[in-house]
Amino acid sequence: MKDKLKIGLALGSGAARGLAHIGVIETLLKHNIPIDMVSGSSIGALIGSLYCAGIDFKYVKALFKQLPKKSYIDVVVPRNGFIKGDRIQNILKFITRDCDFKDLKKPLYVVATDLKNKNIVIFKDGKVHEAVRASISVPGVFVPYFKDDMVLVDGGVLERVPANILKCMGADFVIGVDVGFNLNSSNCKSIFNVLYESIDLMERELFLMKKQNADVMIRVDLNDIDPTRFDLVDLCTEKGKEATLKVIDIIKEKIDEKLKITSKRSILLQEES
Repeated sequence: MKDKLKIGLALGSGAARGLAHIGVIETLLKHNIPIDMVSGSSIGALIGSLYCAGIDFKYVKALFKQLPKKSYIDVVVPRNGFIKGDRIQNILKFITRDCDFKDLKKPLYVVATDLKNKNIVIFKDGKVHEAVRASISVPGVFVPYFKDDMVLVDGGVLERVPANILKCMGADFVIGVDVGFNLNSSNCKSIFNVLYESIDLMERELFLMKKQNADVMIRVDLNDIDPTRFDLVDLCTEKGKEATLKVIDIIKEKIDEKLKITSKRSILLQEES
């Protein structure tokens, strides 16, 4: 008889707002809700990779607060993006200890969008930092990540909260995390804001049209957070905790309900055999 569900966590895109994923993960674990596998798009892929690699979030939060923009933004003459991405990839390589997917403590599925072949790409092997670099490549902002016959950009372009992927990978129960959209007036203070907010708006429309295959969706209210303010990691983390606490009882109830259903099915199958 099956007495444990395989629980998946789908972490959505959202630039700096995605730092709220840290608070979500910390709260789920504090309430004894196990995370058996993770999928992520863009910043969700980054935070998911750090969790699956067993990196202490205290170190991660300290890094984001102290890291100056010039240390991870390498501006180039625009051709297919303003930021080359080598610096941030080197940082990703360092904090993930240059590990492969097979070295992770939990299964991780990183989502990117292939512009050349017009489809979703799911990374589940190879170097983790390469997959994350591909997934965070906001079109127009980052130079795309070129791999094999693919031109890879932000996973959120096609799959903002990649919950369905976890279902396909065998998860019995999926918790999705949506860190929201910029619903306030655009400041458009730089080309980066213009590009990001344009992509954000298009992703919102696609997200609203698509069926979200999550058993529970945690929605974090971060509408007033500038997508480039990674130094606001403490605020975003706290917002993630608050949003998770609001639905923690619902999550537990639904997990119990799902477990009862699967247990009954197992008993029936045993009796039939």
